[in-house]
Amino acid sequence: MSAQDEFHFRAIGVIHSPHVDPARTPIQPVFARGIPGRVELWEQYAEGLKDLERFSHIHLIYVLHRAGAAELRVKPFLEDVEHGVFATRSPARPNPIGVSLVRLVRIDRTTLHVEDVDILDGTPLLDIKPYSPRFDVRKAARSGWMERVDDKQVLDRGRRAGRDPGEL
Repeated sequence: MSAQDEFHFRAIGVIHSPHVDPARTPIQPVFARGIPGRVELWEQYAEGLKDLERFSHIHLIYVLHRAGAAELRVKPFLEDVEHGVFATRSPARPNPIGVSLVRLVRIDRTTLHVEDVDILDGTPLLDIKPYSPRFDVRKAARSGWMERVDDKQVLDRGRRAGRDPGEL
């Protein structure tokens, strides 16, 4: 590894949510429907929020600051079979970076009120990107090994803490 392979990032804010226990935090935003959260952006980035309020959803990119050691083979929540970490959404990654698609409710100065939050309270925020169906939806997308997991199993394993995510 050379110096060109290393990057340094600074948080641009912090994500607040009701989730304080990783074991009880919803696995994905689909299992966190309606759960509110707040994104506190540092003041020096306030101008970067211009025109964001017109988007219904945003991608939050953040540090998985409590993820633990990286593993190259993991058992994802949907199966009891190991897969390569890059074929999963496991937080045990070589670079602990998370991405969640959340619903943007409103913006108050540098506070973004969001819903469908599956992120631990106090998580450092790295970036915000708007969701655009024009660029983000792929109609012919494949989901690899996840396609063989039936919807009932997804609901049973993704419920965590007794939450009912509704229809997928």
